[in-house]
Amino acid sequence: MQTALIVIGIIIAAFILFRFITMRRIKNTPLVADHSKILTLNDKNFQQQTKNKIVLVDFWASWCAPCRVMAPVLNEVANELSGDSHVGKVDIEKFQSLAQKFKVRSIPTLILFKNGKEIKRFVGIKNKDFLLKEIEKVN
Repeated sequence: MQTALIVIGIIIAAFILFRFITMRRIKNTPLVADHSKILTLNDKNFQQQTKNKIVLVDFWASWCAPCRVMAPVLNEVANELSGDSHVGKVDIEKFQSLAQKFKVRSIPTLILFKNGKEIKRFVGIKNKDFLLKEIEKVN
């Protein structure tokens, strides 16, 4: 019985240590510059930039660690898209009105727009293949 408790204690301690190290790495993830193909969206250009095209819009903030993790993924997605498919980003700290308009409650939130209308919504970290497949479904 005592041995089982010791083993369980070691497993719990290892899990806590692993979680601490992982969270620390995520928080220290550096900001990545946006790819040249990524649209910088704001409350003045949002409607025009999402009109007559497919746009995957990332609602993000600089203090958000998962948003930092998503930045390189979105750069890769933007690099692979062609035609009328694009990636856009909205900084919710600067443009809170857009976050409120689209009822963004947590970040990162990715909303797929077609002709300015919301088609799908994804919350949290997603990989490149998943995002490209979802964009392809809308084409």
